[in-house]
Amino acid sequence: MTEIPDWAGRARVVMLGREGCHLCEDAWRIIDAVAGESDASRIEVSLDEVGAADREEYWDKIPVTFVDGSRHDFWRVDEGRLRAALKG
Repeated sequence: MTEIPDWAGRARVVMLGREGCHLCEDAWRIIDAVAGESDASRIEVSLDEVGAADREEYWDKIPVTFVDGSRHDFWRVDEGRLRAALKG
């Protein structure tokens, strides 16, 4: 199992993505709306901002979503699943 990176805990919801990624844009819209319902903190971290090991681990999975420091989803964000995770 891969160790969860330090940056993944910078907010309640963290999305790892990159500029120009249409899946990232779609994911962020869902994250922003769902996290906004509960006032959960959320940030986007660029793939360019993380270390080489994390880029290697996640480059083909973006967007990658972390909730409370643990990997939650990759490629797409399921609105219902994210809402449930934020309630739990």
